[in-house]
Amino acid sequence: MDDRLTEIDEDQGGELPAVVGQTSGGGRKVFVRTFGCQMNVYDSERMTEALAGEGYAATGAIEEADLVILNTCHIREKAAEKVYSDLGRLRVLKQERAAAGSDTVVAVVGCVAQAEGAEIVRRAPVVDLVIGPQSYHRLPELIVRTRAESRSLVETEFPEEEKFAHLPHRAPARAVTAFLTVQEGCDKFCTFCVVPYTRGMEYSRAVADIEREARALVESGVREVTLLGQNVNGYHGAGPGGRTYSLADLVHRLARIDGLERLRYTTSHPRDMSDDLIAAHADEPKLMPYLHLPFQAGSDRILAAMNRKHTAREYVDLARRIRSARPDLALSTDVIVGFPGESEDEFAETLAVFAEVGFAAAFSFKYSPRPGTPAEKLADQVPEDVKTERLARLQEVIDRHQRTFSASCVGRTLPVLFERLGRHEGQLIGRSPFLQGVHAEAPPELIGKIVPVEISSFGPNSLAGVIRPE
Repeated sequence: MDDRLTEIDEDQGGELPAVVGQTSGGGRKVFVRTFGCQMNVYDSERMTEALAGEGYAATGAIEEADLVILNTCHIREKAAEKVYSDLGRLRVLKQERAAAGSDTVVAVVGCVAQAEGAEIVRRAPVVDLVIGPQSYHRLPELIVRTRAESRSLVETEFPEEEKFAHLPHRAPARAVTAFLTVQEGCDKFCTFCVVPYTRGMEYSRAVADIEREARALVESGVREVTLLGQNVNGYHGAGPGGRTYSLADLVHRLARIDGLERLRYTTSHPRDMSDDLIAAHADEPKLMPYLHLPFQAGSDRILAAMNRKHTAREYVDLARRIRSARPDLALSTDVIVGFPGESEDEFAETLAVFAEVGFAAAFSFKYSPRPGTPAEKLADQVPEDVKTERLARLQEVIDRHQRTFSASCVGRTLPVLFERLGRHEGQLIGRSPFLQGVHAEAPPELIGKIVPVEISSFGPNSLAGVIRPE
């Protein structure tokens, strides 16, 4: 399992920022804060859509919200404590609103909710609802119950009914790119990972349901769809005629949708990188030449202790096979430093894999124990100062590789899908095929269009360029 879908929220502290919706007048209002990964972003959007049918409008002003949802992630260190910190501020806000005659329902949803359960209500009585990630389709019903019964409710069972069947049709998209969950959960049981315990076993949605949702997104203006799953390349959904579809089959089918210009998927496990999926990178022009494929560590002993089920050499050989199919493919990865028992020589093996493969980008993490996971109980935990020093050395290597890849794009003309207005007047921001941010001077009517841009320079997080005629 690869639990680390790219994280989108750092520990921000202070006021609670909204990430879903804008202030809207009239009726009841909901404020959603999303922690964690792209799948949580998708889940927040789906919850907001479900609540719209119950008369809730999304708001960016937490002080006017009748319902506040914290959609939580358990991947980052001290994730639960960050939630409790926010709940302390929400307690004050709820009291202030009550004094003014307004009720506020507070819901904690997602992986921290699943992991902590009733402990959240015990520690933070301000919370009215605790709902696991497999039950958020019941949110409207549970809101009614908690109000009627005047008590907190905890719903962290893994329900038998399929949650996607109970969610409303997708609302019109507000952007030209969108996430679409096709698979959830994981059966790999990496020893450092909480996902099998918070998201459950692997489940793949039916092809027809995914295609229906993708078509609705495209009809509302989406041009690029990223298929999501904790172990997305393990997808095995029911397809037409009773045939089981692989992720490659699904990609090819979705690529036939008129108006859908680009496809991506994340996050993958090396053990499930099948021959047909590798071939799809060569054969399907709508599948972007970018792949996030975590290897986590370069030591075979550490990989075995992680229960990763692959060796360092197998990963390197797999990367070579993928690049043989798609030579321009940009590869990114996840790396954990300081796993219990990791020696200096074993950390050096991680650096060696990084150097041999040559990643365009990477996400690096210090190992931190997750309650209930096997690695939490391992002896020989690496001292914090050693983990910090190794992470700094690894990050230097990552930054150097990223700069090298960005520099290689300068002078090239890349097709850029423009997504939104930039910070400066007359500027648009989009994405290259390699998922890099690109900004250029362009008129607003090019939002949603794929335009050739000659890359002129690069910075730490983006490329700059000039539009060229096709």
